[in-house]
Amino acid sequence: MVKYVKKFLPLVVLAIILLPFSVEAGHLENIAARGTIRIGTTGDYIPMSYLNPATGKYEGIDAELSQIIADSLGVKIDYVPTTWPTLSADTQNDKFDIALCGISRNYARAKTMAMSDAYGEGVFGKTILCRREDAGRFMSLADIDKPNVRVMINPGGTNEKFAHANLKNAKLIVHKENADIPRQIAEGKADIMITETVEAARYIEKDNRLAAPLIKTPFTRHSCGILMAKGDQELLNYVNFVLAELRMDGTLAKLEEKYLKVK
Repeated sequence: MVKYVKKFLPLVVLAIILLPFSVEAGHLENIAARGTIRIGTTGDYIPMSYLNPATGKYEGIDAELSQIIADSLGVKIDYVPTTWPTLSADTQNDKFDIALCGISRNYARAKTMAMSDAYGEGVFGKTILCRREDAGRFMSLADIDKPNVRVMINPGGTNEKFAHANLKNAKLIVHKENADIPRQIAEGKADIMITETVEAARYIEKDNRLAAPLIKTPFTRHSCGILMAKGDQELLNYVNFVLAELRMDGTLAKLEEKYLKVK
């Protein structure tokens, strides 16, 4: 027995010595050490997170929330571009610390990743964007789900999932650039865009060729959340703390009024 203890004792001592260096620091410690928080975003979703090509800056409620979170930690933002088809994999593969880009809270995401408390409650829902002259033509899913109706969707997100689940007869057209779909609709390249109420509201303000006839009666209701990988409860708690403070002091309500109001 003694010889086995003598044999393995150096290895045990070495393991104890190295243990503090082998334990991975939590995200908050890593963020502080880097001096930056890595924020994943698609940058294609007005009014959530939109990369303005004219200024090269991100705009929207998620851009403002990102800055508030960074400021609260005393660090700068390092934006990491992602896409809707790769969002889940990028989140789980540590491409960024958190993701903000109008990400719907749903069971599928909650099963495999962590999502913050909700914001934008009561205003988000699936609806349509169409040409103004067609507004009276599309008043229900049944009106849309016809073989002669062309529905354009961006890949990888909940818009695509909704279209596949609810439209069995319409022609579905996948277009990779979400922010370009409203223009495609206005120019007659497709008839319908499946989108969110808050996004539809911004586009009908920007382009008088477009209409959102069902904006007040969306097909679904949901909220948004901040997405991150599972396993770091400290980071999740911190993000939820920031949201709770913003809700308590009225900042979140002001941001929602500024960006998410559906007229």
